[in-house]
Amino acid sequence: MRVVRFTPHPDAELGTDPLFGILEDDNQISIISGDPIYHGIQRTAAKVELTKVRLLAPVIPRSKIVCVGKNYADHAAEMGGVVPDEPIIFLKPNTSVIGPGDTIVWPAMAPSIDYEAELAIVIGRVCKEVPKERVNDVIFGYTIANDVTSREIQRKDGQWMRAKSFDTFCPIGPWIETEFIPGTQRISTTLDGVIKQDGKISDMIFSVEEIVHFVTQVMTLLPGDVIITGTPAGIGPMGEKSTVSISIDGLGQLTNKVSTRP
Repeated sequence: MRVVRFTPHPDAELGTDPLFGILEDDNQISIISGDPIYHGIQRTAAKVELTKVRLLAPVIPRSKIVCVGKNYADHAAEMGGVVPDEPIIFLKPNTSVIGPGDTIVWPAMAPSIDYEAELAIVIGRVCKEVPKERVNDVIFGYTIANDVTSREIQRKDGQWMRAKSFDTFCPIGPWIETEFIPGTQRISTTLDGVIKQDGKISDMIFSVEEIVHFVTQVMTLLPGDVIITGTPAGIGPMGEKSTVSISIDGLGQLTNKVSTRP
């Protein structure tokens, strides 16, 4: 199922508060009661057309976004690094999250900003020290993320926190697919219509099971936490007023525009 979070247009007569729903094959959204990560999927009788809503980030992590660095061998090579022998993890704040169609805001202190296409895991329950064979039990679903980064700040700081934590630096969407099974699906990025990244989920060094198992050895994950799983080769800068689109087979396309440079 494709779980969406949205605000309805005024003419839909559904109020102005964000709602959750299931995007059906006919592009109708079946509205559900409450946040499905916490309350399960409870359909109501109400429906609304996709054209009459504005899609939001399908999840705002209540706690954290856990990121995995250098999880594709070709990306590790382009960054001048070696393939790690265990996942490299760091955090982004939940205030960096925006949704599909929102604008990535160019920070004044960033000389340039890069795109990074990533598969995102959405956690569905409190979990700690999850065995690899039980990982699927704690995953609510999957979506797409863009791990926007200021590469110059990353090099200057010698670590990733500031470079990846600016407001708007984590677009997520367009929905959460609860039945997605990671495999050989294509993951790609286009910038103003030109393909820049083109890889496969199966090229990840550490699988979803290995990542969730490793992360939960370090920290407790909460419902709504998101893990973004690394990016393939081809990262690069986005120009001002450019349009960046990230696609993963089976998860749709996440598109955002970049602001002017301050």
